Amino acid sequence: MDKRITPGDAIAELRDGMTLGIGGWGARRKPMALVRELLRSPVKDLTLVSYGGPDVGMLCAARKIRKLVFGFVSLDVIPLEPHFRRAREKGEIEVMELDEGMLQWGLRAAAMRLPFLPTRVGLACDVERLNPDLKTVRSPYADGELLLAMPALELDVALCHVNQCDARGNSQILGPDPFFDDLFCRAARRAYVSCERVVPTGELWKAGPPQTIWMDRSLVTGVVELPGGAHPTSNAPDYGIDGEHLRTWAGAAREEGFADYRGRFVDLPSHAAYLEAVGGAERLAALPLPVF
Repeated sequence: MDKRITPGDAIAELRDGMTLGIGGWGARRKPMALVRELLRSPVKDLTLVSYGGPDVGMLCAARKIRKLVFGFVSLDVIPLEPHFRRAREKGEIEVMELDEGMLQWGLRAAAMRLPFLPTRVGLACDVERLNPDLKTVRSPYADGELLLAMPALELDVALCHVNQCDARGNSQILGPDPFFDDLFCRAARRAYVSCERVVPTGELWKAGPPQTIWMDRSLVTGVVELPGGAHPTSNAPDYGIDGEHLRTWAGAAREEGFADYRGRFVDLPSHAAYLEAVGGAERLAALPLPVF
């Protein structure tokens, strides 16, 4: 029942061509330490499903993505992720651009082991025009309404980051933005959750009500303790978005900039070395929480 593993153990489960889901939302609660571990691995040709932030940008810059399924790709403080923009403008990735709700609906269908879920969203607009593989269905009831059939987004692996876990995989989000991380885990065959700290199970109940346990142990394959593991994205209430670092990352979209960024912040011997490179744990703890 002890599911604690290393970052390398988690990423070693990935293979070329897999469909990977990454939780979080834009520049909030992304499993960035696991993403950096993925950057250092040889894995490629991924289909990535994400409400995108720097995770998408870094994997685009490293040429790890074959196809991207997304609702948006934003750094929040910088509206459009520049590395993603560059990859898309150059035609380096295949894309399935969806309404944010449709992406959630696809994850929910996979979580419920359904082939699709019907929705009105996406009908008679560019979502339908730009995704010709999307199908429609007609209601079998008296209304006979024509609906879009959002296909299930089945994932081989999901990666998420939370505030704290116990060793068995019960995963607690204490901030105001859990979004759809539980659906990513439910839609995946295997899910790996990084966290700020691993605590005894009883400490979870002291920190918040049962509703803050978004992923119970049955959904989680492995737990990785990585303090500051969401940086440079936020992980409220532990730390906010590091706007300064995100501006450094955005600037790396210029010619040869990624190689320099990678040398400074990715190709390091350990996660502890990364924290030191970005100013240390005390600096992270002082980052102001975002207000939306």
